[in-house]
Formats: sequence, structure tokens, C-alpha cells
Amino acid sequence: MPRMSRMIIPDEKTVYHVMSRTALDKFPFGDSEKDEFVKIIQQFKLIYFVEILGFCIMEKHFHLLVKMFPDHYYSDEEIKKRFIRFYGKDRDFSNDWIPGFRKKWSRLSEFIKEIKQTFSRYYNKKHDRRGTLWGERFKSVIVENGDTLINCLAYIDLNPVRAGLVDRPEVYRWNSLGYHIQTENKYRFLSLDLGLKEFGEMSASERLRRYRRYVYEAGGVKSSGKIHSSGIDTRILTKERKNNFEISRIDRFLYRTRYFSDSGIIGTKEFVSANYQRFKKMFQSRHEKIPRPIKGLEGIYSLKRLREI
Repeated sequence: MPRMSRMIIPDEKTVYHVMSRTALDKFPFGDSEKDEFVKIIQQFKLIYFVEILGFCIMEKHFHLLVKMFPDHYYSDEEIKKRFIRFYGKDRDFSNDWIPGFRKKWSRLSEFIKEIKQTFSRYYNKKHDRRGTLWGERFKSVIVENGDTLINCLAYIDLNPVRAGLVDRPEVYRWNSLGYHIQTENKYRFLSLDLGLKEFGEMSASERLRRYRRYVYEAGGVKSSGKIHSSGIDTRILTKERKNNFEISRIDRFLYRTRYFSDSGIIGTKEFVSANYQRFKKMFQSRHEKIPRPIKGLEGIYSLKRLREI
């Protein structure tokens, strides 16, 4: 059966949370594979009309938080410069190619396809294998700037903490917070333009400090402490007993993070409603869809993604 079209906003700057999972068993992505994956993202960032806001490469899947720019943001000269930067000065270039490159380099699907295909060739060659590497097509969620975006970025950066790989997100070098801290944002790979008004006049270092504080506060990341025999930090266990195991706002943040993966659109009620109208004809439901509030994330609403036919 045909697949539902992806919800894409082609004529505006738009932030997307992208996720994709390997079809292979166990945990096929080791340190060298993760390093190569980051290099490939950096490679295609130089050519596509995109800013990388965040990422996390795990053993079986990856997350990307990207801001895509529409094709009219870039001049013909800029397209030529990007072609030369990527392919080299010795490669012939024709002005007749500009419309095609303009369309391709502004498309989220083309950007992700190039990353995944390039990594697949690298992985298959390294491991002397053939066949598909990836499972189903990638998921994408439209993310509103500001509070929603910073929540989504924190969710992405906390992946290795939730998986029990590290105690602090910046210890993990294959996520955005780890990249910021460990490389000082080498090659200016990542953008900290999160759409927050209070970030407007801050230096990059102050933005990073504020964001890191947010991750620790919102994500409830422990700084130290012993581990209980059940695997739970003894201090966390003591706190839960004291609170009679009531779910706090921080707990809700961690448990509600599925919305950053399973939604189709996420943001304020007005943002979700307006973008639902853009894609209303794509939904099979006869009834008007209503943005649903996400408990524990005040002022943030979600709309379920399109289901595959």
C-alpha cells in the first residue's frame, strides 16, 4: 500500500526532530561507526540549507534536530560556492544545474537520504556485508522554536543517560552537549539558536551554560551517588520514598519524552493548530483533530503523527 506523505513546510524555516533505526540485531554501531556518522553529518551540512541544532548517535539509532531553510534563502552564487566546497574546484559546474540543486538542497528527505546512504556504504564496506542497513523510513516531527525546541534538544541529549551508558550527558561524545563540551563546537558544527528571546544577547558560552543548566534541572541528572542493588541510585530511592512515589514535574519530563518521537507536530496550542490546517487533507480521520496538552510540560501541545496506510 502507498505510504502517507511526510509533513513538510517547504516555504518557511522549520525545525524537525528526525529519528531512524537500524534493521540489524544487537548493537551494531561502535565508537568508530559513531565517529564516522558525525563526520558524514558534518560533510552534508556544508552543502544543504540546514543548521544542526542537536544530535545523538546511539548503538542502534540516531536523532537529529535540524532547522531546514527554504530554497529562496540562498543566491545562485551561494549555490555555486557550496558546489565547489563539496565537490572541489576541478569539478565542472553549469548554471543550468542551479534550479535542481536549489530544490534538492532545501529538502529534508534528500538531506537525510544522503546521510543514511553514505553511512550504509561505509558500514557495509567496513564489515564486508551487503543489504539494507536501516529499518523503516525515518520519522520526523515538526518542532516549534523556543520552549518546545529546548525540551526536545534536552530529550535528545539525555538519550545516553536514560540508556545507562553515562551519568552525565556531556560525557557522551556522540551527542550535541558532549560535542559542545569536549570539542568546543569544532568547525562550528552546532547552532545554539533555539528561538529563545533570552538567548538573543548572550554569548555562545553563556547560551551553552544556560542550556546545560536546563538539561540538568529538567532532566534530573544526578551528579554523583551510590547505586542501589536494584540499579536505582540510593538517593533517588530515598527521595521517592519521601515523596510517597508521587510523580514530580521532572519525572513527567522524562516519562513524557515519547511525545518528541511519536508526535507529528509539537509546540504551543496555536502552533500545532495552525500547522494542522496545513496538512489537514492528509489525515484520514473525518473528525477535526485537536492539539492535546502534554502533562508535565506546561504550555506544550502535541498532535499525533500520520499513520502509515
